[in-house]
Parts: sequence; C-alpha cells; structure tokens
Amino acid sequence: MPTPILVLNCGSSSIKYQVIDVDDESRLATGLVQKIGLVDSSLEHTVDGISHRIDRMVADHQQALELIVSAFGMYGPPLADVVAVGHRAVHGGEAFRQPVQIDAGVIDKLRELSPLAPLHNPPGIAGIEAAMADLPDVPHVAVFDTAFFSTLPAEAYTYAIDADIAKEYSIRKYGFHGTSHKYVSERVAELLERPYDEVDQIVCHLGNGASISAIRGGVAVDTSMGLTPLQGLVMGTRSGDVDPGLHAYLAREAGMSVAEIDRLLNNRSGISGLTGGTSDFRDLADRIAAGDVAAKLAYDVYIHRLVSYIGSYLAILGGIDAITFTAGVGENDDAVRESVCDRLAPLGFLLDDEANKVRSKEPRRISQPDSPIQILVVPTNEELAMARETQKVISA
Repeated sequence: MPTPILVLNCGSSSIKYQVIDVDDESRLATGLVQKIGLVDSSLEHTVDGISHRIDRMVADHQQALELIVSAFGMYGPPLADVVAVGHRAVHGGEAFRQPVQIDAGVIDKLRELSPLAPLHNPPGIAGIEAAMADLPDVPHVAVFDTAFFSTLPAEAYTYAIDADIAKEYSIRKYGFHGTSHKYVSERVAELLERPYDEVDQIVCHLGNGASISAIRGGVAVDTSMGLTPLQGLVMGTRSGDVDPGLHAYLAREAGMSVAEIDRLLNNRSGISGLTGGTSDFRDLADRIAAGDVAAKLAYDVYIHRLVSYIGSYLAILGGIDAITFTAGVGENDDAVRESVCDRLAPLGFLLDDEANKVRSKEPRRISQPDSPIQILVVPTNEELAMARETQKVISA
C-alpha cells in the first residue's frame, strides 16, 4: 500500500502543495494556489502529468485550502488516502529544533515567534489552521526552516550586542532554508559516494531568497541568514547585509519610520532596488546584454557578496570537499556559477565550462576532473525532504 503525505508550503499570497508517496518517493500530485486575496487568484492542480486550472477569487488561506480540497475531489488522488500533512514552518526560534506534531500549544508558540518572521509565520499559521480544519483526522507536522541550523556554535549565532537585551528578546542568528540545505548537502555526500559526516561543504541556495551555509561533516556551523531572512546575500528584493546604522540614518535624515525602512529593505532592495524593479535573473541578463549599466552593477554586487561569503566560509571550514549550487538561480543560471567560480579559481574551484552550460534537472558535477574542490549542481526538493521528516515524526 502507498503511504501518501500531503506537503503544504504557505506563503503570504500563495500555497504550494504536493502529495508524495514516501514509500517510493513518487509525486502523486502537485499544485499551486496563487494571488490569494486578489480578484485574479487561481489554482493549478496537476495529476498524472495533466494540469487542471481553476480561476476563482480566493479571499484567504481558509478559502484556498477549501479550493485545494475540492480540486482533489474533482481530479484526485483521494485525500482520504493521505496519512499525514507536513507544513513548512519558517521560524522555529529556539523552541523547535526538530519537526514536531502540531497541537494547540505548537500553534500558540508559532504565534509568539511571529515577530521574528512577520512575513512568513502568520501565513504559515493560517495554512496550518485551515488544513487542520479540512483534514482533522490525520496528524499534522511542522517542519522548520531553522531546525538544521540549531547546531550553529555560539560564536556563529551570537550578535555582539548587550547580552541581557539579546537574551530577553531572543536575538541571535537562526538561519533559514534549512530544509533545502540539509537535503542538498545529504545528496552531495551520496553523489561523492562518501559518508555524510566526512564531507566538508558549502551549499549556495540561490533563489529569489538566497542563503549560503558552511557544513562540517554533516553539521551546520554557519549560515548567512540571521535573526530574520533579511540578513546575508543580495536577493531578489531583499538587501541582505547593510550597515546597521542605515536605519537610524534614514529615520533621522529621511524621516522614515521603522516600518517604512523594513519595507524598503525587504521589498524595494536587492536586485530589484538596484535596477528599478527587475528581480528575475533572466530579465537581468537581457538588460545586461543590452548594455544596461544599472543591471550590470546589480549583477556585480550580487556576485561580489556571494564570493565574499564563500571565501569566509572556506576559511571557517579550513578547506572544503565540495561547493554546490541549488534553487532557481543556482540550478539554472550558468553565468552566475561561472562568474563565482572564475573569481575563486585560484583557490581550487576549477569549473568545466562545457559541463556548466548543460541544462538539466538532474544532479551533476560541473568541475574539471582534477579540480581540488568538487563543484556540483543539485536541484533542491524541499517538499520531498518535508515528507521524509513528516514520516519520521508520525512513525516515532
């Protein structure tokens, strides 16, 4: 008998979902509800390679889950066969270091943690509550983005601010995208045919949100995102690292409120902020090819920050066996990979240019045979990783 698990990934205006049979790790269904709260919201539900689209106004996450349930009723597979639901929970704080079965206490704690991830935890909670209302007879499991980085040493997660303030308000580096970093780093060890705990590696999760991790023998020792998902690399609309004095300066000189500065750094910065609205790397490449100076600067800033982090993590780890690119940009943009590896070539990152240009959905090496450091592309699969974690919880 198959063991199907429904995996839900709730964003502020979308819900991505998959049904995965954890026995053979096949996908039985995938889907996306997008533009929740807007008049042109829609659902796309795919089963057996056939996509079914429903255009309907979806006011909130409760209505979105009801639409998902109706799509399963119309097109299958039957939700009655689902044995559990796994939910992506972005911020687990210090309270949740492992996936947990959800109850009222877990939901209350997630609400307490919402100020640490105001863009992510509230829609996640809304999705959990809606799913538990629609599927009350199966266990629901929260899988935390922050859990993989609970192993960070104090020297890596501690901010150099007043220790009492930090303790009172739980201020520290937490890290995000942990489910992806864990999945990809484990796949790297498999591809290298080495035990996970013997591989020192750097993983670059480069999507609209971007993060990088340093992993020593299967244990995360540093990562770029911090207290919130704003810290670190340059991203699609997020600034990444800026001088902390920027907030006071903008408040004083521009009269901006804390909320306005927060929106600036999260929604009007990064590649989009530097280019006047372009955040997709395909569009960025077109603008660079057309001679757009702002686009070229944005690209150079992005690469500079990424290379800087790789160099620092190389030093922290004292050498690595592999570096891996994953997520939308990391998996698909050969120019980004080439730019990074060209700058790092003197340190042992020897890219095979032809292998790098190959487009594939399969994990692969793109380094030269004699490269001291293996360079890989490994497509992430957070949904599969969540299904595996959910299965572990309900089987315990």
